[in-house]
Amino acid sequence: MKIAGASLEDINYRHPRGLKRAHIDQLRASAWVREHRNCIITGPTGIGKSHLACALGHQACRDGLRTRYFYAPKLFRALEAAQADGSLVNLIKTLARLDLFIIDDLGLAVAKPRLYRHLLEIIDDRIGRGATLLTSQYPVGQWHDTIGDATVADALLDRLVHNAYRIELDGKSLRDPKSAPAD
Repeated sequence: MKIAGASLEDINYRHPRGLKRAHIDQLRASAWVREHRNCIITGPTGIGKSHLACALGHQACRDGLRTRYFYAPKLFRALEAAQADGSLVNLIKTLARLDLFIIDDLGLAVAKPRLYRHLLEIIDDRIGRGATLLTSQYPVGQWHDTIGDATVADALLDRLVHNAYRIELDGKSLRDPKSAPAD
C-alpha cells in the first residue's frame, strides 16, 4: 500500500470536505469488495483521496482479501513495459484475480489511448470477480475528456460507475495548516 499505516480508525471526519462517517461505515467491513462492487473517490488535490483509498485497502488486507495498489501513472508504465516484454497477458490476468484493485489518481497524467484500452480489458475481466477502487481529481462527468476516446470512456464508465459507491470530496487541502478545524 502507498500510505504506510493508513487506517480507517485514523480518518479525520472533522475537516470540512464532505466525508460522511456513514459512507465509511458502509465500506468498513469490506462486504462491498466481496460483492464485487466498486468505489470511486473524487475531489481536489490534498483532500485525502489517496489516504482514504489506502485505508480501505489496508482494511481489505486485514479482512484477508487480495489487494493491490497502483498509482495510475505507474500502472500505465507497467502496462507499457508488459506490452514491450510480452508479459501483458499475464499482468492482465494477475490484476483480474485480485479481490480489490486500487487505482490512485486516474487522469493525473496523460496516457496513450491504447493504455486506456488495456485498462478497459482489466476492468472488463474483473466484472463479477473483484472490486475496483479509483481515485481521481476529476469528477466522473469529466472522465470522457480525461480518457480522450469516447467509446473507451463510455465502456469504462459503464463497467465502473453503475455498481459503485461514490464519495465526492470537496474543500481545502488537508496539508494546508490554515484549513485545519479548530479544536
